[in-house]
Amino acid sequence: MIKRPLYLDKLESYIDKPFIKVLAGIRRAGKSSLLSELKDILISRGVSEEQIALINFDSLDYTNIREKADFVALEKRLLEQGVKYFLFDELQNIDHWDEAVSALYAEGDIDIFITGSNSKLLSSELSTFFTGRYVDIRVSTLNFQEFIDFKNSRNDTPSTIQELFNEYLRRGGFPSINVVDQTESQDDEEVSDILSSIIFRDIVERKNLRNTELLSRVLRFVFDNVGNTFSAKSISDYLKNEKMPLSQETIYKYLNWLEEAFVIERVKRYDLRGKVHLKTDEKFYLGDISLLYALNGRSDTYLSGVLENVVYHELISHGYDVSIGRNADLEIDFIAEKNHQKIYLQVATSTADRATSEREFGAFAGITDNYPKYVLTLDDANIPESHNGIERKYLPEFILNLQ
Repeated sequence: MIKRPLYLDKLESYIDKPFIKVLAGIRRAGKSSLLSELKDILISRGVSEEQIALINFDSLDYTNIREKADFVALEKRLLEQGVKYFLFDELQNIDHWDEAVSALYAEGDIDIFITGSNSKLLSSELSTFFTGRYVDIRVSTLNFQEFIDFKNSRNDTPSTIQELFNEYLRRGGFPSINVVDQTESQDDEEVSDILSSIIFRDIVERKNLRNTELLSRVLRFVFDNVGNTFSAKSISDYLKNEKMPLSQETIYKYLNWLEEAFVIERVKRYDLRGKVHLKTDEKFYLGDISLLYALNGRSDTYLSGVLENVVYHELISHGYDVSIGRNADLEIDFIAEKNHQKIYLQVATSTADRATSEREFGAFAGITDNYPKYVLTLDDANIPESHNGIERKYLPEFILNLQ
């Protein structure tokens, strides 16, 4: 099993701390593996296997447990058996799980780790029952460094950073894709199966949705516009032209459902002049870039949006709060904040063209604070470039060194 210290170090630091640990993220991001590795860490610390319960509620062994009463009965049996560490996987499958976990937590002298693949179920129910008593750990698919770690584990021949990054752009970050060598078509087929499973289990089945074609059209529009700002009206107008009218209210509902399942992620616009978040023309990024290829196919026209998606993914995996910025009539791709520090980022395939260079560097005009400002590109890593304190950085190296 390949280690992911980005998450394991954090999980290990939370062992025996008096709050519930919640791992949330898109299905197949590796949450189950992290719980399994956590179990190994506990055993290495001297905890007996009998004191650990690792239960995956997606497993066929536990499909009979969906009601609160059955879950409570299971908890009681485990407590009677001397279990102290409860590792519950995909807990949102259980009705009223929050009430049962709250009662379990009240027993004291136990440690609870749970995972889930639905952000609304987790956040709303946790905030109701566990205010101040839980920590939320966001689990993403592999970032670039983790992708390299997985590739090295396969004993592949050494590659340059550029070659590695190009492969990362082709394959994306689902762990199951990156533990084997296979063709692009095989990658796309596997990711397509992952996406279909998410749509069916977390949206169609959970929401009792009947017209899946309209949901699919909305999803294709969002994927086709990764890296672009748009509104529900934009989608409504598009569908109307396609002779498939859909109200803006329903579109917002579909977008929310897709966001809850971590298929897409909404990023708000921040007006640097007015110092407020704007409620219109947000951006949506994908839970993993490989989802785009599986649904819409592969095209060079997506490269700009894919690069933005990669940078967004890196920032989130390293714990940054991310907004897109509006600076008068100019757009700044990312404003990222962490530990009361801030960085501004522009992302471009290249700044070799003068007009492009002026646009990307010019987006920071008038921002007078002293926080770092970068333009990230795929231009030759050996070509330094700086304008008025704004640095151009080679994108793959920048994200590898992100802290």
